[in-house]
Amino acid sequence: MASSKFQAFWNHPAGPKTIHFWAPTFKWCLNVANVADFVKPPEEISYPQQLALGCSGLIWARYSMVITPKNRNLFSVSSALAVTCTYQISRKIRYAR
Repeated sequence: MASSKFQAFWNHPAGPKTIHFWAPTFKWCLNVANVADFVKPPEEISYPQQLALGCSGLIWARYSMVITPKNRNLFSVSSALAVTCTYQISRKIRYAR
């Protein structure tokens, strides 16, 4: 049972044998960096950077669900990126008041 699930994962069109797996996997580094910046003072947060990353996250999350095969790894990393960017922008807005 476990062997067949691993084989299915391994041979999936968006599995570890393709760039469609590794690119989103390494994109998690952007999320980790964004979360690490939560301790950064809000005045040091860049609106353009967070807006660009957030829009990119939304666009790629949508794209990952309309392509074949569906790339759930890309969807999860892009959605998480959009959420962390939204949080960073909200911190900057609250600080500006």
